Amino acid sequence: MRQLTYLALLAGCLVGTAPLEFLLRVRVYRRWRRLTLALLPGFVLGVSWDLYAVHAGQWHFDRRRLIGLWIAGLPLEEVLFFVVVPICAVLSLEAVRRCRPNWLIGDEPTTEEHRSSG
Repeated sequence: MRQLTYLALLAGCLVGTAPLEFLLRVRVYRRWRRLTLALLPGFVLGVSWDLYAVHAGQWHFDRRRLIGLWIAGLPLEEVLFFVVVPICAVLSLEAVRRCRPNWLIGDEPTTEEHRSSG
């Protein structure tokens, strides 16, 4: 059971934020291209950093807490971490934006962009 700890934590993160997609209709999963573009830089950087740190002997994973599936030298749980946590962050951000529509974060269309798209 101990080997499911990391997966359980990731599942808890998803379960805790998934209702935001449906209850507040934040449409994060429907805009999959935008979500992918948001996740990709952190995923590449995080996985690269982890691979370097493991290879250099600066970091290791407790095999007792892992299910034992490895992808390119990293445990499945660690690879999933770089997908799940950013998804939860984007869901949370979009939920706040839905509840506070006047809260600007810098990716809103300008007046000119809005006019030309309509």
